[in-house]
Parts: sequence; C-alpha cells; structure tokens
Amino acid sequence: MAAVSDPVSALHRIFGFPAFRGVQEQVVARVLAGQRTLAVMPTGAGKSLCYQLPSAMLEGTCVVVSPLIALMHDQLRAAQAVGLRAATLTSVDENRAETRGRFLDGDLDLLYVAPERASTGDFRDLLDRGRIALFAIDEAHCVSEWGHDFRPDYRLLRPLLDRFPDVPRLALTATADEHTRADVLEQLGIPHDGMIVAGFDRPNIRYTITPRDNTPRQIADLIARTPGPGIVYVQSRAGTEKMAESLARTGRPVRVYHAGLDASVRAANQAAFVESEDMVICATIAFGMGIDKPDVRFVAHAGLPKSIEAYYQETGRAGRDGDPAVAHLFWGAEDFARARQRIAEVEPARQPGERARLTALGALVETAGCRRAILLRHFGEQPPETCGNCDNCLNPPAAVDATQVAQKYLSAVFRTGQMFGAGYIEQVLTGQSTERSLMNGHEALSVWNIVTADELRLLKPVARALLLKDALRTNPHGGLEFGPSARALLKGEATLPLVEPPKRERRRRGAGGGADANPVDDPLFEGLRACRRDLAKEQGVPPYVIFHDSVLRDMAAMRPATPAALGRITGVGQRKLDAYGDAFLKVIADHS
Repeated sequence: MAAVSDPVSALHRIFGFPAFRGVQEQVVARVLAGQRTLAVMPTGAGKSLCYQLPSAMLEGTCVVVSPLIALMHDQLRAAQAVGLRAATLTSVDENRAETRGRFLDGDLDLLYVAPERASTGDFRDLLDRGRIALFAIDEAHCVSEWGHDFRPDYRLLRPLLDRFPDVPRLALTATADEHTRADVLEQLGIPHDGMIVAGFDRPNIRYTITPRDNTPRQIADLIARTPGPGIVYVQSRAGTEKMAESLARTGRPVRVYHAGLDASVRAANQAAFVESEDMVICATIAFGMGIDKPDVRFVAHAGLPKSIEAYYQETGRAGRDGDPAVAHLFWGAEDFARARQRIAEVEPARQPGERARLTALGALVETAGCRRAILLRHFGEQPPETCGNCDNCLNPPAAVDATQVAQKYLSAVFRTGQMFGAGYIEQVLTGQSTERSLMNGHEALSVWNIVTADELRLLKPVARALLLKDALRTNPHGGLEFGPSARALLKGEATLPLVEPPKRERRRRGAGGGADANPVDDPLFEGLRACRRDLAKEQGVPPYVIFHDSVLRDMAAMRPATPAALGRITGVGQRKLDAYGDAFLKVIADHS
C-alpha cells in the first residue's frame, strides 16, 4: 500500500472511520514518531488498528507477534479485507517460502508470527535482510509471569527487539493489572512514560452474576432471550459435551470445543462458529484467545473463572463490535471449596497470590453493589458507584442480616459432628425426619427444627456464603466442617450480610440485554444481511469481515443511492467500497 502522510486521511480511506476512538490517536502518533509504547486498551477499543494503520504509512514491514495461529488468521483476513498487504508465517502455512520472498522484496505491510518462531535465530536472520517498520507485540500480558496467560516464549523476545534498537516497538494488551504492566514494560524494554492506559470499561457489556440452580436450564433461558452467537464456558471437557447436548434442545446450532477433541474437529467447530450468525459454542477456557469475532452477543460461565483477570478477558469476547452484549456468570459455593483445595496443593510461595485472586472473585459474586465498579477498581480505576448496566444496578437487591441463620447453620454442622453434607444439615434444621436422623439420634438435638418459615429461603444462600467466606469447608467425602472464619460468626464477633435471593422467573425472548441485530424488523436490513452472507460465502470469509451489523443498520437507515454516499457511512473504506459497494447499492435500490 502506498505511504500516506496524514493519519486521519489514511484512517478514513483505509478503514472508513471519520475519526480515531479513545487513545488510538495517541498510540498511533507515538508509533509514527518512532517511540516505544505499551497500550493497555479494553477489548473492542481497536488495538489492532494501532499497528495496522502505521503499517500502511511507514516504509517497511510491521512484524506482529501474536500468540495463536487462529488469531493471526482472523487478523490476516481483516487486514486483507481493507487492502493491507499481509501474511502469516506459521507452521500450518504452505506458502512460507513465498511469504519470506514477499518480505524481502518489501511487498508486505504486515507479517504475523508466533513468539516461538520470532525468538529463533532463523527468523532473526530473515529480519536482518529485510526492512522493518515496527514491532507489534499483541496480547503482551503473556510476557509476564504475573499475567494470567503467561507464555515463556514471550520472555525470549527482548533480544530480537534490542537487535533493532531504532525500530519502534508497540506492546498491546486488554488485561493487565498494575503489577503485570510494570513487568511488561521491563521485559520488553519500554520506558514507563511510554505507557498509555485507556481504561478497562466495556460499557456495552451487561454483567450479571447468579447462583447456580439447574445451570443448563438457566443458560437455555439466557439463549432463548439473547439472539446472536454466544460462548458458554464450562469447567471440564465432559461438561462441555453434556452442556451442548442439553442446549441443542433450544433449537440453536450448538458445537463443542475442548483440548480432548481431534484437532481437525476443533478447527472445524471453531470455523463454523466464527462464520455463524447464531451459533452457541460450549467450550473450556482453551477456546477464545484465538477468536477475533466481533458479533458475540453473550458469554456465559457455567462455573467460577480462575481470576478476575481471566473473567474480564473471557467476558471481553462479547460485544467487540460495540453493540449491546451480555456476560452472565453462574456460580456455586462448591466452586470456592474446590478452588481452596487447589490452592492448598500449589507450592507455598504461590498460595498468598492465589488466595488474593479468590478473595477478589468472592467480592465480585457476593456484592450487592455495582459489579462493574468492583471490576474496574480491581484494575486500579476509580469508577462511579453505579454503572446502570449490571444486574445489581438495574435491579438493586435487598440486603438482609443473615447472621442468626448462619449461627444456626454452623451450630447444626458442629452438633452433627462436622461430617454431613448441606442437604442433611437442611433436613435437621427444618425437622425433616428420616431413617438416618432417627438412627443418629439427631432429632433430639437442640438444633432440630429451629429454622423459622421466614428463614427457610435463606438456608441455601447462607450455606453458599459460609463456604465462600471460608467459615465452612467440604471434606473429601462431601461433608461440611468448620473453616477459620466460623468461630467469629458463632461468637457474634462477625456478621453475615446477605443479598436477598431473587425470585425465580422466566423472561421472554429478547429481554436479556443482548443486541437484536434487526430490532425494527426492517426487510431492507435482512436483505443487506443476506447479501453479506452470500458475499462472505463467495469470498470464504466470516460475514463480519465484509461489514459489521452496525454498518448494515446505517445503510438501512440512510439508504445511500450512490457510491459516494455509501462511502460516507462509517466502516466503509475505499477497498470495501470498490469490492462490495455495487452489490449493497443494488439491494438498497431493490427495496426503495
């Protein structure tokens, strides 16, 4: 692509955007000035544009280090769609010799490589013979041992970067707390004043967190009211298969993704999801970092994520196109019990950090306040007290003092010998006579049938809260026993405030906060989507690579009649106007 001197003109001509968003302009200006930069920008804020645009303006090739082949190929398609000369150099590419030749001939704006290849001597020798415009290190938190996706090969990049000291370097990430950011700066040789933090807020995502109660049914309800593609994260491989089987009954196409599948099946399922406009994929956390799909309308967690950083990154795969999206976490007290058991098994030096991460997750799930505020404070921001787009802000829950019920529950656990599970403890507290309670003599205990009718609905939430706060733990046989926080509650030295459990209700389709692609049921919009679908199939790319839904909605609203008018719509760059303009103008004319 010919060099362009004015960034705003290049932005409009290549990408069809009239202006930069957020800190994009600052980042691009630093890159064009030859400076070293770490950009911390939320998912969906346009990180890739910060190196793609300079690649069209600088002499030479921008070398992009990216962690996953699937992610590289997604970005490759997007770059080529706007007219950038781009290639990948990966183990699955059969045209590696051609790509090397194009790089040496100066015929590439972008060259995508994995960190494993970038750190080899052979690749360094290749770069010595060509012209490099910029190093871009995507998912840069992978360089830090403090990050949640640490990749050792990222720590081998520094010698390569230092071999070309005059080439600007740009590190990009969406998920890095303060400690991780400092490590990234040090590992990649970027000065502290070269860090630009755009903030972590994703205002278009609605955060909702609910206790588990028949999770497949709960997620089926979420799917029924949320049109568009979605991801369901399940904690085990077997769990993904079982969840997919259950969700297939909703009528939506459902596929599975986990490391136990044959590689060809994984690749086929991922490709089908990327190309679909309504598919649900049930996956372990092995799925996601390699997906640059902008139109995911919901992300559901069927269990507790590893950390707030992991939760933020996984939920961040929803709504990258800026349209409304939903992040719904379903959790159970047993998640925290299992997490504590895992922490006890790691080396002692890591345990304090792991416990801190679990405590932060506990604060997120049990709060009666704004979920978004807790997330943003975790990343060092000072957000408003309410956001207006999480479950607690939209429907503020009532808080109750459950201390007395907690004391009754703990007393029942103690007096029955700290060896029975939650179901049996509830039977004792509510006076449900069974052969076991008679045989054990528990019906004569002072805790037998001491829960009032008003307290009955609090028993399950109290049990969850006690496990979450480590006042109760589960033994290897599933029985409940005291944890370190039990004594203070029993002695009245601590209280147990509790979010009042919500009434169970089913909601109608479309009421879940996701974006209905065609909210006004406009036949022109559907015609434009059909046109996009045909073009995508013909080109062998996902539909969103042609245009996002938001661009089609603008076409349907503005009804441009000429190429010039179509080119004024945000997201319609020159290359896409030349390639697809006539097809979409014909659809608009046919509906006029």
